[in-house]
Amino acid sequence: MSCCSGIAVASAGAAPRTSPQAEEIRLASRDLGDGLRQTVLALPDMHCAACIAAVEGVLRKLPGVELARVNLSSRRVTINWRGNDDESPDFTAALVKIGYASHLASIEEDTQDPVLSSLLKALAVAGFSAMNIMILSVSVWSGADPATRHAFHLISAALALPAIVYSGRIFYRSAWAALRHGRTNMDVPISVGVLLAFALSVYDTLHNAAYAYFDASTSLLFVLLAGRALDHLVRGKARSAVGALARLAPRGANVIRADGAIDYVSLSEIKPGMHLLVAAGERVPVDGVVVKGASELDCSLVSGESEWKRAAPGSALQAGVMNLANPLTLVATVSADGSFLAEMTRMMEAAESGRSNYRRIADRAASLYAPVVHGVALLSMFAWLYGTGDLHKSVSIAIAVLIITCPCALGLAVPMVQVVAARRLFERGIMARDGSAFERLNEIDTVLFDKTGTLTFGEMRLVNADDIEPRLLSLAAAMARVSRHPASAAIAMAGAGRPGSPLEFESLEEVHGCGIEGRAGNAVYRLGRPSWASNARQVDLGAASVAVLSKDCETIAVFAFEDSIRPGARELVQTLRSAGYSLAIVSGDAQPAVSSVAKQLGIEKFSAELLPGEKVKAIRSLAEAGSKVLMIGDGLNDAPALSAAHVSIAPSSATDIGRSASDFVFLGHSLLAVREVIEAASRADVLIRQNFGMAVAYNIVSVPFAIAGLVTPLAAALAMSLSSIVVVGNALRLRAKVRKGPRFFRATKPVTAKP
Repeated sequence: MSCCSGIAVASAGAAPRTSPQAEEIRLASRDLGDGLRQTVLALPDMHCAACIAAVEGVLRKLPGVELARVNLSSRRVTINWRGNDDESPDFTAALVKIGYASHLASIEEDTQDPVLSSLLKALAVAGFSAMNIMILSVSVWSGADPATRHAFHLISAALALPAIVYSGRIFYRSAWAALRHGRTNMDVPISVGVLLAFALSVYDTLHNAAYAYFDASTSLLFVLLAGRALDHLVRGKARSAVGALARLAPRGANVIRADGAIDYVSLSEIKPGMHLLVAAGERVPVDGVVVKGASELDCSLVSGESEWKRAAPGSALQAGVMNLANPLTLVATVSADGSFLAEMTRMMEAAESGRSNYRRIADRAASLYAPVVHGVALLSMFAWLYGTGDLHKSVSIAIAVLIITCPCALGLAVPMVQVVAARRLFERGIMARDGSAFERLNEIDTVLFDKTGTLTFGEMRLVNADDIEPRLLSLAAAMARVSRHPASAAIAMAGAGRPGSPLEFESLEEVHGCGIEGRAGNAVYRLGRPSWASNARQVDLGAASVAVLSKDCETIAVFAFEDSIRPGARELVQTLRSAGYSLAIVSGDAQPAVSSVAKQLGIEKFSAELLPGEKVKAIRSLAEAGSKVLMIGDGLNDAPALSAAHVSIAPSSATDIGRSASDFVFLGHSLLAVREVIEAASRADVLIRQNFGMAVAYNIVSVPFAIAGLVTPLAAALAMSLSSIVVVGNALRLRAKVRKGPRFFRATKPVTAKP
């Protein structure tokens, strides 16, 4: 049982993979924009904290590599790199030099588990040998005559040999791979302990000693493998959310060709613009827009709500949504790698591999384990040999020290809690993008909200459409179609079906935080906030939100909107205030709109008509005053503020860049998801501290007993396995239902600095 909870796929008897060439890596990589690409490699030989440090270290030294982040739970490494179109860094060659085979990660791997199969086979062999040797040992320990005793020892040696060779190879291969490249890992002392126990028993048998300890060496292997298999199963259960997400995506889709023929192609072959047929009972393979058909959809994966949704021509669908009633024809808008489902899977992977301060401490301590424990075991052996002159007892004590001093519990203390926390949130429709955000979330004392799309639904309704000249409404609708802002969507919807715009714009550009600017001939048209679009700084129509259409800064139309408060907003504000957090609204909307929402929710501090840079400035001023800010926003203009905040949360309706800048993304409509995130982070912090305490206490208590000769090698193996099982089991407590309400939050002193 250890953090080295697996073996290489090759050890399972699987056919070895060919290392991907540079061209294959480049083609399989994901374009992140601005020349940055991302590659995910599977590393089946990666086992523990020392492996993480070695892999990340060698990859970061390659030219062009900006980030290398290992996910030990899935044995994968994510690499962000820059390169030209003709070449990429040689990741595989660099990894081979330090003893790690690699291949491109694929979705299919999540449905297979050769590691578990190999562990169970090795466990069966070790169990068979151990049980039969124990039967023979009963006769020996009961006082068999010397001839019978010697014969039983020889038979025990023959029975133990398959277990030592076949079952033990799981540890030997990992240990040899590390030593061969000048490294150590925790399988090194385990291998030394098992081989020493077997060699000592063979020595005793050849010298016709009264007792041999083949039962101890085989039982030791059996206990270690049982613990490792159990750890593998528990960890797989904890992180099965990623596999579940991957399995939601179909393996292919029915593509409608230009001649009307329908071909089934793999998911990787789907390109934007292809027409896809989604039959009833099938999941949508990639994001797309319905062009034909009407049906009912199960959108629980996307929204977290069980209520069925209606799909009709023009409806935008996201990958993973289940079609329930009738066939639909849709046009793919992205490839499989860029779909909503793929983005959620990447979020889960990122959450599991995030590095918090706690995790860095644990990884550092675990990496120092091998040299320290080897030294302690060697000193213990020489000390006992010097004091007693008994080689047999001295070696047995050294074996016990090697096995019992395991950093597995310490190495699992943080990552297991992060994995379980990410899964718990996933089950509640919340995606964690960075595991370290759980720790940062426990430090916040100030919460800032955007208004439109965050505190409000962001589904604005144009209330004075009948008062606007049809020609101007059509003109505004033509401009609004280039933006995803809720006000633009309301104008575009109100102008749908009306006569087209009499103007043809030479250019249309969205100015983030301000509006849309278009040029037609010598005229400049602006649609957006009054202070930016026209000379009239304030427009009062008695509505909460107002936008204007201007020509050369002269107002030619005014638009009034209404919006509704997002579900759960009032309960969330009340809970956060009761817990002692300082609350404020930072919005780019007009003063009357922001004031109205603040008054409805009881938020005293608010700032209106802020540009994106001004939101960032507000967050930085709070940070300089000692505050730790949680920013909750959704728009393109919120992205800089989401990045600048200590922690950030966005709804799934946020823009792509807004979701990318946030640490958590919730899929449903209710803002109570924010409370769920804070609760999970608070409970995770408690469990991490408990795990650290138990891991440290285990080593403080167990090591002196082993050095004192009070622990046998078999008892050491049981203690080591139990320590890891306890830590993993404690992490799984996070999945239990926890209390709701402000009492669960860790109250902090409110900060009075104004945003």
